[in-house]
Amino acid sequence: MIALVVPAWGQAGAGAVAPAAPVVPTPNFWDQGQRFAEPNLSARARIRFLTSVDFAPFNFLDQRGRLAGFHVDLARTICEELDIAARCQIEARPFTELGDLLTAGDGEAVIAGLAINADNRSRFAFTHPFFRYPARFVTLAGQPMDAELRSGLAGVRVGVVSGSAHEAMLRSFFPQAEVVGLPTRDEALAALRAERVRAVFGDGVGLSFWLSSEAAADCCAFAGGPYLSDHFLGEGLAIAVKPEDEDLRAAFDYAIGRIVASGRMSELLLRYFPVSAF
Repeated sequence: MIALVVPAWGQAGAGAVAPAAPVVPTPNFWDQGQRFAEPNLSARARIRFLTSVDFAPFNFLDQRGRLAGFHVDLARTICEELDIAARCQIEARPFTELGDLLTAGDGEAVIAGLAINADNRSRFAFTHPFFRYPARFVTLAGQPMDAELRSGLAGVRVGVVSGSAHEAMLRSFFPQAEVVGLPTRDEALAALRAERVRAVFGDGVGLSFWLSSEAAADCCAFAGGPYLSDHFLGEGLAIAVKPEDEDLRAAFDYAIGRIVASGRMSELLLRYFPVSAF
């Protein structure tokens, strides 16, 4: 069983790539019109964030075995913003146990990609989402498909993983496209490189890391998009707390809003995504 506990303010950015100068605007999923009262958490003896280590680049163990990732650094930044860093901890446990641990009072918050669905909404309260998963098209480098996108991809062969949410999304968003279902993403990308399809449609986060990998060898690039859909891709990432802990949820929303407004959210995204998924 994994049970790593570190102070939320320690080892900031462990295992992360230093942020580069932004060349592509980072997304802002936060409504700047929202206003939250400044919280008072002085009565809290400690705040324990629960996470896991199997959701890179959001939460993982770095090469030295230290807890790292976008979620980990976001938790630390929230604690700094709320001036409670000395009372914050981040504990890594198996993902399947996180919800039960929160319910049992073995932590105050889960920051690990817990799905925002009907079942979890009945058990927990969530902050406003701070990240949403984009779907993206990938094409061969130097072969943009702006004209095809303007025409709704009519008759254009697009590879996608069969039976996936991305296939359903592709058929809904681009009903005129010629959808080519393939068993895996690797097979879809192989079909693209062999020019059996004009593009591949899939998870923008995973594809962003593939584009920067040695396996891709600079063969390809994003085209169009990003495309977002709560219906097909879910509501994104948020922090979960116990339903009765409204004050803590509101405090996190307040802190995240200030982190977005100050530009620090963009810095975190740039730190962990070598090729912007957006």
